[in-house]
Amino acid sequence: MKRPPGGPSAPAAEKPRREAILDLSKYVDERIRVKFTGGREVTGILKGYDQLLNLVLDDVTEELQLPEPHTRSLGLTVLRGPTITVLNPVDGSEEIANPFLAQEQ
Repeated sequence: MKRPPGGPSAPAAEKPRREAILDLSKYVDERIRVKFTGGREVTGILKGYDQLLNLVLDDVTEELQLPEPHTRSLGLTVLRGPTITVLNPVDGSEEIANPFLAQEQ
């Protein structure tokens, strides 16, 4: 009995390769900030990533807000891609005034 092309016996070379959503190669060995669903936020040095946006960060610190603002050190950490909502470099970013707030006269 013949199997259809692309079935279980098809060579792996025929499968299309999934490409990464973002090119994070320029941020390797740079400090980045990551925010997660649920509000958790960490900063660390990007050491590696994959096409699913799973990240490996070193020298990680978590910024906790409750019950009072403080940080805790997590060291080397693996972050799951599906839980990440925001990712940005720490260097080169600065807080600006919100342009959408009504200007006081």
